[in-house]
Amino acid sequence: MVISLSVVLLVGIILAFIFRAGKIKAGPMLVAMLFGFLLASTDASPDIQEFLDNVAEGISDIEF
Repeated sequence: MVISLSVVLLVGIILAFIFRAGKIKAGPMLVAMLFGFLLASTDASPDIQEFLDNVAEGISDIEF
């Protein structure tokens, strides 16, 4: 639950900066879509959440 809340806040902040800059292209559009799916309770939401959890786990496993 902590990871999902952090991801929602992070993506929300990124989305706010994108809208403020007034530039919406393919990459920012993807961020906006992910933000929408995280907030929505659709059938696709658990799959997207699982993907984001796997990405977060993969990033945390990287050793520098």
